[in-house]
Amino acid sequence: MEFNREQQQAMEHKDGPMLVLAGPGSGKTEVIIRRTRKLIQDYQVAPSSILVVTFTKAAAGQMRERFLHLCGVEKSQVTFGTFHGIFYGILRQAYGITSANIASEEIKYQILRQILQNSSMQVEDENDLLESLAREISTVKNGRIPLSHYYSASCPDEEFRKIYETYEKRLHGKRLLDFDDLLVYCYQLFQKHPDILQAWQKKFRYILIDEFQDVNQLQYDIVRLLALPENNLFLVGDDDQSIYRFRGARPEIMLQIPKDFPQLQQVILKQNYRCTGEIVEKSQNVIRWNDARYEKQLFTENDKGKLIEIRTFENESEETTWLLKQIQKDLAEGCPHKEVAILFRTNHNCRMTVERLMEYNIPFTMRDVLPNLYEHWLAKNMVAYMHLAMGGRERKDFLAIMNRPNRYLSREAFYEKEVPFEILYQFYEGKEWMCDRIEKFEHDLKMMKNMAPFAAINYIRYGIGYDEFLKEYAQYRKIKVEELYDLLREIQESAKGYKTFQEWFDSMDAYKEKLKEQSEKVRQQEGIVVSTLHSAKGLEFERVYILDVNEGCMPYQKAILDPEIEEERRMFYVGMTRAKKELHLYAVEERFGKKMEPSRFLVELEEAPKRGSGGQKNGK
Repeated sequence: MEFNREQQQAMEHKDGPMLVLAGPGSGKTEVIIRRTRKLIQDYQVAPSSILVVTFTKAAAGQMRERFLHLCGVEKSQVTFGTFHGIFYGILRQAYGITSANIASEEIKYQILRQILQNSSMQVEDENDLLESLAREISTVKNGRIPLSHYYSASCPDEEFRKIYETYEKRLHGKRLLDFDDLLVYCYQLFQKHPDILQAWQKKFRYILIDEFQDVNQLQYDIVRLLALPENNLFLVGDDDQSIYRFRGARPEIMLQIPKDFPQLQQVILKQNYRCTGEIVEKSQNVIRWNDARYEKQLFTENDKGKLIEIRTFENESEETTWLLKQIQKDLAEGCPHKEVAILFRTNHNCRMTVERLMEYNIPFTMRDVLPNLYEHWLAKNMVAYMHLAMGGRERKDFLAIMNRPNRYLSREAFYEKEVPFEILYQFYEGKEWMCDRIEKFEHDLKMMKNMAPFAAINYIRYGIGYDEFLKEYAQYRKIKVEELYDLLREIQESAKGYKTFQEWFDSMDAYKEKLKEQSEKVRQQEGIVVSTLHSAKGLEFERVYILDVNEGCMPYQKAILDPEIEEERRMFYVGMTRAKKELHLYAVEERFGKKMEPSRFLVELEEAPKRGSGGQKNGK
């Protein structure tokens, strides 16, 4: 196997720190395993003193297999593992912890759910909030952020601090550690016990880290301690592919390496063996619009290949129809199913595409769970209103929407399983202002009774004032109200064409069944890959379709600050560089009744920015 100059330089490196900037498709895994073999065979390094770290169990397993195959042996004393796996091993030796002391994600969520249920917080979307809280708890631990300095993005700060402290108390009260604690306790162990740290420093004299752009602050701090005093660190990654900020990964860590290690040697793996010349050139144009990065001049010796197809469609339906025609053409040309990928920014965006793939009987696999739109609390609220408009009087429907918008109704008024309006009037007898509110509530339900679902949702939003409730709720939860409006527009759009509430309910049930059937099939079949940009990282396909390349989607509407926009651009770059031969970028002019602008990234890929003095871009 032939290697280029930069690959050889990296493989032959022996002592001291080295940073290997590995562009997409540059053969970085091969470099890591061959350098590991070279350390043993040419530099007589004991295999037991080499540690190779990557981010997933699967990646560590594959790397070990490739290494054993390369060396032609069945086993080796080289340690291949994940950060969590390595740190767990260190804590097990120091404190005797076992797997019984590690809280599963299920237990973590169970504890958080109990805390939420006992709090005074207004919670509509429990699962969504639990996910945000779990993520933020990780951020605090992995970033080593003092709790008093942390400002929550999902709930009032005081509430978050209370939840965090209660969670820690309950977790440790059960003698459990969560996955983040493996890092926290390992760092503390090394800080408090220099003798233990020294023993591990002697054990692991050579440390190689793959996907280094994904490390968080705590992982980096532990690695720096572990590598002392020799600093035989071999760090391989690409700052342009750092897309896990929500997990605590920061490209800034990679950018500060030369300051932390003045003796650092650097090598850039510039040759892309995966993509066509067109894809390499255009993806480079995009990523150069980022400021916080190492400058690289990547190239490929592959053919120029087909031009990137950029198309704008009137709406999502038109986009999906065109996409399916293209995919049928790909398959007819003999392109294997697994070599075609459809990529989205979030798993919410792919509902219509997934429905149409099912309709056309095109086999597909999903890298992410497809959320059922109708399981969202917003859809459940619309359904509750409709049940009541149809004459239903179930307590659960009332409780779901009685104060959306706020009518100042008390739960105590709904003490029966069935609640006729007479009970409400009796409960608030003598309180005229409350009786007026109940009367208005009853009148609104009567108004909706014979409406089509689409019109009824319109009435709930603007006639009853549901959108105003969402504005207040978004403020409280520190989320953008536009996100909720977008989801509600999609729910409303899905109700189009149905004459009665019951017809719409029936279609929801049928969709739920279809999803269930599909998830069974997905496990058993090989098909086209449907994935988010996050989940597609590390994969490659002959033909890639990236959909909804629009402002608000790519970059995502949550991204406002420069570092967030730069992360969105990196994500788009990762998506582009998954394609080996063909890349198709689609945008829409309108989505669920809302006008959409094409993404700035579509303009940026045509031309890289001009740099002024000091490396800054002109006009930015």
